[in-house]
Amino acid sequence: MEIPRLVKVRQFFNREHIEDIEGRVREEIFKLGLSIKPGSEIAIAVGSRGIRNIDRIVKTTVDVVKEFGGKPFIVPAMGSHGGATAEGQKKLLEGYGIREDLIGAPIKSSLEVVELPSDGLENRVFIDKIAYSADGTIIINRIKPHTDFHSDVESGLLKMCVIGLGKHKQAIEIHRFGTYGLRHLIPPTAERIIQYGNIIFGIGIVENAYDETMIIEAVEPKDFEETDKRLLKIARENMPALPVDRLDVLIVDEMGKDISGAGMDTNIIGRIYIDGEPEPERPKITRIVVTDLTEKTHGNAIGMGLADFITKRLFSKIDFDATYQNAVTSTFVLRGKVPIITKDSRTAIEWALRTCGPIEIERAKIIRIKNTLSLSELYVSESVLAEIKDRVEVIGDFVDICDESGELIPF
Repeated sequence: MEIPRLVKVRQFFNREHIEDIEGRVREEIFKLGLSIKPGSEIAIAVGSRGIRNIDRIVKTTVDVVKEFGGKPFIVPAMGSHGGATAEGQKKLLEGYGIREDLIGAPIKSSLEVVELPSDGLENRVFIDKIAYSADGTIIINRIKPHTDFHSDVESGLLKMCVIGLGKHKQAIEIHRFGTYGLRHLIPPTAERIIQYGNIIFGIGIVENAYDETMIIEAVEPKDFEETDKRLLKIARENMPALPVDRLDVLIVDEMGKDISGAGMDTNIIGRIYIDGEPEPERPKITRIVVTDLTEKTHGNAIGMGLADFITKRLFSKIDFDATYQNAVTSTFVLRGKVPIITKDSRTAIEWALRTCGPIEIERAKIIRIKNTLSLSELYVSESVLAEIKDRVEVIGDFVDICDESGELIPF
C-alpha cells in the first residue's frame, strides 16, 4: 500500500503569555498580603503533569517562603502516579526539574496519609501526613479541561487538594465513584481539606495553545473554587484543536503522562472511553496510531487503549506496573488495554488505512501530530489541506512521512 504523502502546515492561536515567570509569581504571592512566621515548615504540593515552567514557578515560591523566614519543602501531590510509590513520585518530580539541588528545598515523599473528618460526605477524606504535620501547605496546579469529564470545575486547585494531596488512598476513594466522584465529590472534599489541612494559598496556572504560561494567579483557599471556574473558561477558550472535525487516520508521534493525564488529551482526539460517559461529538476519528512514549512518562502508557494501533517500539517501553496502577486506581480500565501492535510505524499507518472502511486511500483524510499538546504545526494529507488551506500556512512540500526503515521522519 502506498501511504498518501503529507505536507506540514502551521496553525495560529492566541499567543498571549508571560515572559517574566519569576516576577509574576513574586508579584502574585505578595499581593495576598500574607505572612509566614519565621521558622514555619511550609509544604509546597507539586503534581505529576508536564506544566511549562513548573520548575521556575516552584523555585520562586520556595525563594519567597524563605524570604518570609519559612522552611519550605516539596511534597509530591499526584495520587497513584509514579507507580504509587514514594520513590517513583520523587523521580517524576525530578524529571520535571524539581530537584533538591536546583530548587533549594528538600523533597519529602511519602504515601502515608491522615484521615480527616468526613461527616456529611459520601466519601472518606485523606491528606498527605507530612503536609498535614507542616505549619502550612501551598497548592500549585494548572487549570485546564479534564480528560475524563466536563463540569464547571475540572482540573485545577480543588482537584490538586483532593486527588493530589490525598495521595494514592484518596485517589482510590474518589475514583471508586467513577466520574460521579470527580464531578460531584471533589469540591466538597476539597472544602474539608481546606478546613482541616491548613492550606495557606494556591497558585493557579493557565497555558495557551502553544503550551506556554499564559496566567499565573495566587489565591487564598476560600477563592479556590471561584478561581477554578473562572480560569477553566479561559483555558478552554485557549485550547489547541485539530483543524478538522472528521478524520480517517490520526498519527500521534508520542504520548505520555507529561502530555496529558490520559496519555493523550481526550478533548483533542475525541475519545473518552469511560463507561457511562458520552463520547465527544467531535472530532470523529476512525483510526488512531501512536508510535512512541515520552521519556518523562517513565513507562506509564495509560491511554494507549484510546489508540487502535501502537508500534513495537512503544510497547517495549511500557512499565505495566505503573500503567496498571493508574488504570485500576482510576477505574477507567479501557484506557489501559493494549491495542494492535505493529512492527513499525509504516505498518501501523497502513493497517489503520486498511481498516477505515471503503475509502479511497489516496483521498484519505490524515493528520500527523507530535503529541496532543503540540498542535501549532502538523502534517496533513491533500484532502485535509483542501479543507483548511485558507486557515493555515503551508510549510514546504508534500513528503513521504516514513523513511526506508518504516519509521516516521523527524517532525
